[in-house]
Amino acid sequence: MRLRSFKSQTGSAFIIVLWIAFGLVSIALYFGSSMSLELRASDARFSGLAAEQAIEGAIRYVNSLLANQIANSSNGFLPDQSTYLSEAVSVGDAHFWFIGRDTNVTTTGPTQLAFGLVDEASKLNLNTASSNVLAALVQTLPRASQDLPAAILDWRSTNGSGTYQTYYSTRPQPYQCKSGPFETVDELRLVYGADMDSLVGEDANRNGILDPNEDDINHNGQLDAGLLEYFTVYSREPNTFSNSTPRVNISTVTGTTGPVPSLLESTFGAARANQLLLNLGLLSTGPVGGARGNPAQTRTARFRTPLEFYRLSKMTSDEFAKITNQITVTNGAYIYGRVNVNTANAAVLGALPGLNLNPDTAQTLISYRQTNPDKLTSIGWVVDALGQNNTAALQALQAEDCLTTQSYQVSADVAALGPNGRGYRRVRFVIDTSDGTPKVIYRQDLTHLGWALGKQTRDTWVLAKATR
Repeated sequence: MRLRSFKSQTGSAFIIVLWIAFGLVSIALYFGSSMSLELRASDARFSGLAAEQAIEGAIRYVNSLLANQIANSSNGFLPDQSTYLSEAVSVGDAHFWFIGRDTNVTTTGPTQLAFGLVDEASKLNLNTASSNVLAALVQTLPRASQDLPAAILDWRSTNGSGTYQTYYSTRPQPYQCKSGPFETVDELRLVYGADMDSLVGEDANRNGILDPNEDDINHNGQLDAGLLEYFTVYSREPNTFSNSTPRVNISTVTGTTGPVPSLLESTFGAARANQLLLNLGLLSTGPVGGARGNPAQTRTARFRTPLEFYRLSKMTSDEFAKITNQITVTNGAYIYGRVNVNTANAAVLGALPGLNLNPDTAQTLISYRQTNPDKLTSIGWVVDALGQNNTAALQALQAEDCLTTQSYQVSADVAALGPNGRGYRRVRFVIDTSDGTPKVIYRQDLTHLGWALGKQTRDTWVLAKATR
């Protein structure tokens, strides 16, 4: 009996020891797993902080780049992409990218991610675009409501009729029609007819290309972008010289006196200036058969836009490039809403007055600027590109002061990764140089939209780094 009792006690003790050992092992494994998770969380936090610092470094880099442009008297021109870094730029162990746009592509959209700064003047300005321009763009977007142009005009007009106020009043959180200018493009979300499908289209992560998970409309492999891709509220250029002297106003010009004749004479010489004044209808040599020695007579003419002035003057595009940034038709401190024909994409160009009459004209302009990059110094190249076969388009285009080759606001859509391809962050900035100093006027965190750097970057900087 004693032997059996001893064996029983020994077995019970053994089981207890096993349970204790099992408990200790479980505790050790639990703490080990917790430490591993904490290590990974710490690494993720560290990588995220490194990526955020890389973004801050990126915006400092852009500010320095633009300040250098200003110092070299190149303000108003988009920095040449070949002169700055835009892809996988190292900041310590982190890297950043500028997610850009390739606007020299057809209306089907790019298939490969572009890198670089984006010109805000390459887009239509929500606060200045006319109803015809808005309608022309909306018609090309498959998801956009045809009521949207009227709703945009009503929203921004200080004398709006409040046509859509009933709709705004019946929303889950009612609000008033603004009856004032748009402050951001995202404000479109409040406007009647602008839901997220029409704002974003297929480009859910807003990187300008069709990612594999985004082809959800017609499955044709082509990007159907939304309204956010084509609008801005920031495009403006100074109406003064760098020393704050106003530009020469050509809206009303009188013959041989005043700033316009003086500008022409100082730029081209007296003989050529007189010829240009004759072409413009500002100078007459007197009636045929008149008295001998009949003096030249001066006249007054009015010009709606610099493009009209250029066409009537019959000067060459090279000549016009010498004065294009010295003339204006307005008296305000800034000129708002002009579209940069050197950087706008086909959809934006195709919505402009006159160009919306023929869908081929936008592609004609893109093809011309691709093959003649040295001739894009003024808007005069538009006349050369369209030629004499598009007179109606040119006449409509010259009736509205909507063209420029200047860029004073750029957006930097910065995506960054921390060490070992972790800690993805993305922030979009808009920088304004129209006052002579680079200033960040808009900042938006886009990290929540998910990965926007494409498959190739993922393979190179995430999967490859994770296996090391």
